[in-house]
Amino acid sequence: MMRQRKHPKESPATNLGQVGYAQYVVITPVRDEAEFIEKTIHSMIRQTIRPTEWIIVNDGSTDRTAEIVAGYAEEHPWIKLVNRKDRGTRQRGKGVVEAFYAGYEVLTCQDYGFIVKLDGDLSFGADYFESLLHEFASRPRLGIAGGGVHEKRLGEDKWILRTSKDHVRGPTKVYRRACFEAIGGLAPVLGWDGVDEWRALTLGWEVQSFLHLRIFHYRFTGAATGQLKSRIEQGYGAHYMGYHPLFMIARGIWHMFSRPYLIGGMAMLLAYCVAWLQKREQMPDPSVIRYVRRTQLRQLVGLLVGKPIHEN
Repeated sequence: MMRQRKHPKESPATNLGQVGYAQYVVITPVRDEAEFIEKTIHSMIRQTIRPTEWIIVNDGSTDRTAEIVAGYAEEHPWIKLVNRKDRGTRQRGKGVVEAFYAGYEVLTCQDYGFIVKLDGDLSFGADYFESLLHEFASRPRLGIAGGGVHEKRLGEDKWILRTSKDHVRGPTKVYRRACFEAIGGLAPVLGWDGVDEWRALTLGWEVQSFLHLRIFHYRFTGAATGQLKSRIEQGYGAHYMGYHPLFMIARGIWHMFSRPYLIGGMAMLLAYCVAWLQKREQMPDPSVIRYVRRTQLRQLVGLLVGKPIHEN
């Protein structure tokens, strides 16, 4: 017997024109998120300012994800479901970006001011997007923003903030349209959620997470693919972004003191070195790589006086 859904009361959304905010659209790639997708849907329905359009891309789920989303899409015209064929595995990096663009291609709203990449395993307050739009409205050079991502990882009994102020985590990325287009959108590579920020920063845009806007991430980074594999992917992604070798050594050592202890940081460094030896592809714009390395050297100097390392 099918479980009956509990429908949240839809918040009386504010008219965007009345408050001077541009329209925003949301794209959510999902795969096998039946356990959590309703938390995200309920959070979106309750938003004080809802998106003009929300495209949920079912990336080959083998559970009830598509069925759940389809039920809500029938009741809320601004929610739309796109189904993709199952490629057999969950694929981070390229797979996520390809699913995002499957949603991007079917957007019908053309005059939006902001575009959002949002995961399907999150929950957040009713004023989450209204608050972010207010920050964008008050800061014309703010190009990428998000909230403070909290996660409860294995062995932990409370939600812990996993976001730094100067980095916006992949599960919740809000782009000013002008910035999104200036950086060429999302790169289909591991570390795409660092590539976008380095490109934006190089062009003079601001990037910030507003940590008081709490967002809860139920499938923590590495939960689906494994934490060790996640560290290896981060090493490959760091090479693509042109990370400075000295910075990577410091970053690898720092990660040796987090799970998976010791081996995680070593695996990240090894993947970075392997990518370098194999002369794998890097970001095509040398000016961005030069900016990345200059910034990281400054951060290393800051580390000597007690400042934390910036994690892109």
